Amino acid sequence: MQDVVFASGNAGKIAELNDLLSPLGYRVLAQSEFGVQAVVETATTFVENALLKAREATRVSGLPAIADDSGLEVDALNGAPGLYSSRFAAMHDAGEGDAANNALLLKKLQGLSVDQRSARFRSVVVLLRHELDPSPIISEGFWEGHILERAEGEGGFGYDPIFCNHDTNTAAAMLDKETKNKLSHRGKAVAQLLNILKK
Repeated sequence: MQDVVFASGNAGKIAELNDLLSPLGYRVLAQSEFGVQAVVETATTFVENALLKAREATRVSGLPAIADDSGLEVDALNGAPGLYSSRFAAMHDAGEGDAANNALLLKKLQGLSVDQRSARFRSVVVLLRHELDPSPIISEGFWEGHILERAEGEGGFGYDPIFCNHDTNTAAAMLDKETKNKLSHRGKAVAQLLNILKK
């Protein structure tokens, strides 16, 4: 079994990755087990941010590392909130957290028709075999949809209550975990990574 560090403290993501990677001989460990601190995400792309996180995790742990970076891109806002999805409201002095982010996004799109509210979640997942790996494995996933006029559903997190995905035409917050993992941007990026590793 090959140990690999996941550059995150998210227990749910770690459990999910373990389920996916264990059949391929990988055991996913949290970066906190090695005292890896969260890095400041100073890059200007999802790929670069994911690489920053993975590089720090493999540098400190000495093991291969996986990291992901993701966000919501709204066409009417020229791709915002994008890289800044998790701190969108805070950057506009409109509060902090998921509820504040959702409220600000709905406010910015007020009065726009459905066809003007197109959006997608984007996720990039990287795997570095060591800190100086010159050819990291990079995979990417997209989830197309549009922004609703009001929140729906109780599940998920982040923008899930106001993101209507075009696979099921419901808010992402209304999907069960298994369905969301299969359809989502992160699910697609991880599936692509798995296909690369199998080869």
